[in-house]
Amino acid sequence: MDRLMLSHIDEQLESSEVAALCFLCRDVVNIRRLEGIADAKRLFVRLEEQGLLEDYSFLCQLLQTIRRADLLNRLETDSRRPEETDASPVLSEYRVALYKIYADMTEEHLETLKFLLSDKLGRRQTEACKTALDVFAEMEKTGFLSNANLRDLHEILQRIDQQLAAIIQRYVEGVTQPLPRRLSSHLSMDNQGVQPTTQPTQPVDVSISETQPSYEEASVCTDAEPKTSSSLPDQTDYYALTHVPRGLCVVINNEDFTGMSKRNGTQADVGALRSVFTALGFTVLVRDNLTAGDMKLELHKLCMRNFLDEDALVICVLSHGEKECVFGTDGKPVFLRELSQPFSSRKAPTLAGKPKLLFIQACQGSGYQKGSMPCPPKAKQEEEEERESHLEEDAGPLRGETVPWGADFLLGMATVPECKSFRNTTTGSIYIQELCKQLKKSASSSKDNDDILTVLTRVNREVSKGEYLTYKQMPEPKYTLTKKLVLKCV
Repeated sequence: MDRLMLSHIDEQLESSEVAALCFLCRDVVNIRRLEGIADAKRLFVRLEEQGLLEDYSFLCQLLQTIRRADLLNRLETDSRRPEETDASPVLSEYRVALYKIYADMTEEHLETLKFLLSDKLGRRQTEACKTALDVFAEMEKTGFLSNANLRDLHEILQRIDQQLAAIIQRYVEGVTQPLPRRLSSHLSMDNQGVQPTTQPTQPVDVSISETQPSYEEASVCTDAEPKTSSSLPDQTDYYALTHVPRGLCVVINNEDFTGMSKRNGTQADVGALRSVFTALGFTVLVRDNLTAGDMKLELHKLCMRNFLDEDALVICVLSHGEKECVFGTDGKPVFLRELSQPFSSRKAPTLAGKPKLLFIQACQGSGYQKGSMPCPPKAKQEEEEERESHLEEDAGPLRGETVPWGADFLLGMATVPECKSFRNTTTGSIYIQELCKQLKKSASSSKDNDDILTVLTRVNREVSKGEYLTYKQMPEPKYTLTKKLVLKCV
C-alpha cells in the first residue's frame, strides 16, 4: 500500500469518520488495539499488523461504507492495480448495518436511545456515549448486542423510528449471493499456499477451509424418484410440516481459532443460511466461535429441548477440521458421531419420526479431486463380470469410523472422504452457497415439488461442474430418511 496515499486519506478524514472506521474494524482488529486511536494513520498501522492493507480491497470497503466516494475514487484510479489475496476479509455485514443506523440517526433519536438503555447499561455508561456507535459498543460489551442477538436493539428502534428498525430487519433477512461457476482466480489454502500458473484477469479470493469426518464405506444413493403427475401424491410418503415455525436451525460458526487460520468468508455463509432457513419457516440461531467443549455442551442443551411443537431440526457446522472430526476454536476435535448422537430417538424422543438435517462445511482429508472424461458404456457381459468381481469387496468390513445413525437423519457433507473443500473468502464456501441457492430456488417454485434429496443432487451437479485451484469438489449426502422431505417458503 502506498504510504503517500494513506497519508492523503488520513488528512481528508474527520475525527468522527476515524471513529466510525475503528468501529467497523472491531471484528478484524483486537478491540484493545483500537482504543485511543484519534487519527487514521494509527488505524492504518493496526490494519497493516493484521495484513489487511496488502491490497486496496478492505480499505475500499471501509471508505464505501462511510460514504467517502471521493477517497474511494482516488484509490480506484490509482495507477497500480491491486492484487487481491485470500487474506482480505469481507467487511462484516453486521457492522455495516449498525453503521447505517448511526448514519441515519438524529440527535433526538440518540438521546431517546440512551434513555431507553440507561437501565440496562447504567446511567454513567450511557451518558459517556457521544454517538450511536459508542452506544452499540457498550451494548456489545455488556452482552446485549451481537451479530446473533439483535432483538433488544430492534425492539428499541421500533419505538424510536421504523426506518431504523427496518435496517436491522433487512440484515436479519440477509441476501443469498450466487457463486460463479468457474473460479479462475488468485487462490490459496488455509494451511499451505497454492499459486495458479497463469495470472487471472479478475482476481477472486478463495481459500481451502475445513476438514471433516471421513467415511470409507459406500455412500448412500441420494437420487430422488421421478415425479408422477398422473395422481396426487400419497401424503404418508412425506414428512408433515405443519407447525409455524417449522422448527429450529442452529448454525455453529467457527471463524477465529487458536493456532489456526481465520476462516474468512464464513459470515457470508451465515447470512445465506439465515436468509434461506428463515424463509423456510425455521427459527435460526447462530452460535459463533465455540470451543470443542462448548460445541458439545450446546448440542447437549439442544437435545434436552421439547420439540413437540416443531417438525424438524437443522444443524449447520462451519469450521476447520481433520479426518473424522470438526474442530472447536481451541483446535480440539468433535467427532461427527458426537454431532448426531444427541438427537437419536433414544436421547431426544420428541424428535422421533421427524427429519434431522446436518450440513457440514469442512474437508474430509488432505487430498484433492481431479476430473476425468466419462468413459463409453461397457458391453453388458463385461459389466456383469466386473460387478461380480467386486461384490465381495463391496460387502466386506467397513474401514474407518462408522456413525451411529438413527432413523430420519440426513447428513450433507461439503466433499467426499479424503478430500478438501473450498471456501471463497468474499462470498462464502462453494458448498453452502450452492446449497442455499438450490434450497431457495426449489422452495420458491410453484410448479416443482422437489424433495430434499433431489435438491442435494442438484447441488452435487452444480458444485462438481466448477474448478477451484484447478481441482474439483464433489459434495456427498448420506441419509436414513424414511419419507420425502419437501421444504417450501412459509
